[in-house]
Amino acid sequence: MTHHHPGRTVRPGRTVRSRSAAAGLLRAARSRSAAAGLLRTVRSSVGAPAAAALLLLSAVGCAATGSAAGVGDAASGGRGGTLVIGATGKLPNPDTVIGGAGFEGKRLVSFQIYEGLTRYDLSGTDAPPEITGALAESWTVAADARTWTFALRKGVKFQDGTPFDADAVVFNLDRYLAKGSEFYTDALGAAAKEYAGGIVRYRKTDADHVELVTKDPNGHFPEDLAHVLIAGPAAVRATGSAGFARHPVGTGPFAFASQTEGQQIELVANKDYWRGAPKLDKLVIKSLPDVAARTAALRSGGVNWIEYPNPDDIDSLKAEGARIATNSYDHLWYWILDGSKAPWNDPRVRQAANYAVDRKAIAEKLLHGTADPAYQAAPRATFAYDPAGDFYSYDPAKAKQLLAEAGRADGFTTSVTVPTAGSGNLLPVPITEAIQRDLAAVGIKVEIRTTDWSTLIGAEAKGEVALGSDAVAQSTTLFQSEALLPLFIGGKSPFWTGHYSNPKVDQLLGSAAASPDRTARRADYRSALSQVTQDAPWLFVVNDRNPRALSPKVQGLVQPQSWFLDLTTVWVSK
Repeated sequence: MTHHHPGRTVRPGRTVRSRSAAAGLLRAARSRSAAAGLLRTVRSSVGAPAAAALLLLSAVGCAATGSAAGVGDAASGGRGGTLVIGATGKLPNPDTVIGGAGFEGKRLVSFQIYEGLTRYDLSGTDAPPEITGALAESWTVAADARTWTFALRKGVKFQDGTPFDADAVVFNLDRYLAKGSEFYTDALGAAAKEYAGGIVRYRKTDADHVELVTKDPNGHFPEDLAHVLIAGPAAVRATGSAGFARHPVGTGPFAFASQTEGQQIELVANKDYWRGAPKLDKLVIKSLPDVAARTAALRSGGVNWIEYPNPDDIDSLKAEGARIATNSYDHLWYWILDGSKAPWNDPRVRQAANYAVDRKAIAEKLLHGTADPAYQAAPRATFAYDPAGDFYSYDPAKAKQLLAEAGRADGFTTSVTVPTAGSGNLLPVPITEAIQRDLAAVGIKVEIRTTDWSTLIGAEAKGEVALGSDAVAQSTTLFQSEALLPLFIGGKSPFWTGHYSNPKVDQLLGSAAASPDRTARRADYRSALSQVTQDAPWLFVVNDRNPRALSPKVQGLVQPQSWFLDLTTVWVSK
């Protein structure tokens, strides 16, 4: 399941103009020195393994450190090179919305090939990104809060040279929503339903405008449309939907070049990209789900960027010259507790478990500062976070007191299903083992059952728990997908949510979703998450800081407070 952050919305009758995407890049990195001779000396004196471990250091001549929000030399104005990224999970199906690899696949592949009518402005580092114009320059919403008119950007071309226009928007919506369309498939329809399922009518009003009508008032509709990706109609017609994934075409900053299915995808810079050509020449994404394999690939030069390095390796990677980029973003690692059966049906027991966990130790010692303790339901880097709402501290005595009040002074035995890996899941088994020790200290004995990420979320989508446990450990980005928030805390969710339901929360979610007033909507969400914190349907653990390790040759990264990235600013030095 995937999630996104709400950005700019508009009041009825008002027009919103897209903001500039100009990014102020961060401070310059340390100067590099030539060290080829040093590397040859190291190889001859200490052997190949040690030489490989020092390969990163040889590129700079000294240890390099990354800033909290980005890395690289922004001042030199360099460009070019090939960026090779080691991803943590499977690579997505590159056909627009089908994906299948979670938000990491969307971040590294889908959002590089395609765009929607809107996009995230990822140029800043000090606040969650807002929504701005992409293939639409501006939009208005009528007084009914359902009828939206989008003024399309002129002069944009697909990567095959064909023009983007209103007909292309209608063609893609037909492909997603019209079962009678020649290019509709059940897979596309199911995937598009997450973000486009509320559209009941759409039409071209002229070559540069489209009108979209939603079934219900939807204040976050512009955010949803960032995920409704637009493919080149000529390319789809040439291959048919069945073959389009082998030759995908969009309007994004990088064009598809080739792929080894499930292993590697190669993209090249779109020189005619409407925001300006990316600085890179080429972008390569490799599937490296094993963290040790990712780190080894970075050290050997097989990749020059890895997603989520093992926190235990960060100090040694820095010493070898790697830059580590982190920033807060919308992320929560947590357990969903089954509130339909004892003992988790008692809020005092759920609160007791929250007081029993030493989140600070997990964040600082186990995860080496790559995460922050989570004392409430709202992630820190979201508008819904209330600094005064950190409800849970590490207080084993209070945990025991609450258990006694609930008639569980002697403790109890429970179970949790944990993914062994997966996008955004950090170190799921070691984290769960730390929680297991903390809970045992107050009398809660936990059996850990492991499975793979796909099995876990596949079972949840059916309303079930993989391996039949009393809890599920997982990660979520709550506000990267505001449209999906009801699926996590709403009372009528089709997904397994621990059977959590609170009418007050449902009322707040409904009020927020219907309002085009961003301030009012966000206030409702904050109130809803505050109630969830008090109800404690989850065991809140940590908020990830999205660490990635980069070769010192990688320059110009701006790391926003987001799951997503703008790779147009990045380049690789020779």
